[in-house]
Parts: sequence; C-alpha cells; structure tokens
Amino acid sequence: MTALGDLIEIDDQTVLVLGQELDVEHDQPDVANALVHRAGDTLVLIDTGATAPFRAALREATNRVRPWSRALLLTTHGHPDHIANNDLADELGVPAEHYIPAPDLDQMRDPTAYWVRSFDRIAGVVPLPPSRVLAGKLMSLFQPMRPFGATTRTYEERPLERIRIGSPAFTGWTFADGAVRVLRSQGHCAGHVIVHLSDCGVLHLSDEANGACGAMADADQLKLQTVLGAASLLFQEGNSAVLTDGHTFAVRHGTEVVSYLDGLLEQATAMWAAALGLTGESRQVRPSAFTARYMEAAADLGLSGANPNAMFNAMMAVNQLRELGLRPETDGADAPWSRLTLQNPVPVLPPTQRI
Repeated sequence: MTALGDLIEIDDQTVLVLGQELDVEHDQPDVANALVHRAGDTLVLIDTGATAPFRAALREATNRVRPWSRALLLTTHGHPDHIANNDLADELGVPAEHYIPAPDLDQMRDPTAYWVRSFDRIAGVVPLPPSRVLAGKLMSLFQPMRPFGATTRTYEERPLERIRIGSPAFTGWTFADGAVRVLRSQGHCAGHVIVHLSDCGVLHLSDEANGACGAMADADQLKLQTVLGAASLLFQEGNSAVLTDGHTFAVRHGTEVVSYLDGLLEQATAMWAAALGLTGESRQVRPSAFTARYMEAAADLGLSGANPNAMFNAMMAVNQLRELGLRPETDGADAPWSRLTLQNPVPVLPPTQRI
C-alpha cells in the first residue's frame, strides 16, 4: 500500500515521488507522481505535484540525489495535479531553469476556465453540479497553486530539435548536454510532453499512459496512441529500460513495459469496437445512455483510466463518440449525437452532359 510522498529509488541518481488518487467527495486532490534525477551536476525535476506534504517529499528526494549545483524543472503539462509546487525551483539555492508547454499556458493562468469548458461538454450526461461550481470545487483542492517561478519560460522559446532514439524519431528539446530529452507528444492534452533520461534509461510518460481513451477536451487520441507505440518500440530496441508515469504508483522494467504499452493499444481498439456496437446503425445516440453502457462495456473488459469517476468517465465517453464521427445535433444538455449525412455537395451530371 502506497501513500502520498512515498519514494521509490530507481538508482542512486533517480527517485520517483508517489502521488495519490482524486477523491472529490472527501476533499482529496489527485497528485501526480514526480521524477527527481541528477544528470551530471544538474538536478532535474519532472513535475512538482500538489499539496505541502508532497512538496516536502520532493525536497527529501532532491537531497537523496545530491550533489548538484544547478536545477532544471520540466513541466509535462498544465494540469493542476502536476504544477502546484512549481515555485520550488526558486527555493533550491542554485541557478535554476523552468520550462512549460506553450499550448498549456492559458489553462495554467486560468485553470478554472479550462475546467468549466471541460465540464460544459458533459452537462446533462451524468448528474453533476453546475460546471462553474464543480470547477471551483475542484480547483480549491489544489491550493496553494504556484505554477510559475522566477525563471519560467516555454519550451517553444527554444529552437525545435529533431531527436532520434533508436528507430523512433521525435521532435522536442534536449538539456544537460543531451542527457535529458523532452519529446513532444500532445495526446493527453494540447501541450503534453514526455521525458527520456538517457543515462539511466528512464522514460517518463506522465499522463499519456492514463488509459486507452484520453478524457480531456483537448486530448488527441491519435497522438496518444502514436506515442504509446513509439514508447513500446524504445523498450523493444533496448533504448529505454524503466517506465514511469504520472498516476501509476509503480515502476516498470524491460519486457514488462512492452506488454503493458501494447495492452493499452489493445484496450483502445477493444473500446472502439464496443462503442461501435453500442452506436450500431442508430441515427441518434444520447450521450447519457451511451456513457452508462460504454462504462459497462469497459468494466466487462476490465478497463479503466486514471482516477475513474463519473465525470472523467463521461468525458472519455464523449470523446469516444467524437472519435467515431458523431456530432451533437444541438447545444442542449445531453442533446442527441448523430453521424453526418453523407451527400454529394453538387449534383452529379450524366456522362453526356459532362465537359
């Protein structure tokens, strides 16, 4: 049984700091795992989680990997469970740099508005408080929220690099003389990055491994599945040895990782098939009815994402409907969704009338 702030030592230079699951009813925020690593004389922090107890655990982890004389904080994406302690970089007593993804800057500045938009998409799909009330309640769990520090910049201010790790090629940015590789993935949300530590073979997927179908309004299912495939290839070719992520409170090694990642892709195809079966030839689908049956199908398959609860389940189900090509017919709460009618935009002339 793990607890918030538990430390898993991967090697004498790398420590995973464990977070916790979301429990809104009991005022418990989810806290993402953070990775602490030393590359040469550089302390590398990948995400900072949330809450004061987690901040204290992060400080303990930084002490475990000493000595270091500079610091580099890398934010994988802008969700509150990953960024609340970002100002820690200013308190380490050494020169520090901090990078965040530019596409997530707006939600980091105004997270409540981001979550209101997310919850508006599922209004009427499951019984929830009004979007602004729910978003305010959610964000209150993560206080104090300090996503920016004195040295915060966006990755996108740096020249984009082409990064090849074995067969897979990525774009992103390198740090610490190439020992730290930040790779653009952008599946879980618009700005998401993953991080590869070359000297210890750790790949940190953050929230790209949260489940077979991304729940967020700005999730990109194709990018999510593509990065899972690329990550699997890194392990098949021996260019990564250890997998960590944002919400699995474990460390995976070697061939176990290939099976795990391939399993996520198999889950994606299984859930797609289940969703097709639920929509069938029907011209209309109510999101509320679809969500209930979709989650029954997921349970039958033994599938769930990170933080399984009513609101995230509904967000995932709505994304699955959109993936299948359905669209809402109106803006009303729980309005029916349907496939677009396929018609030729202009009449097709008989052969004798064609030019």
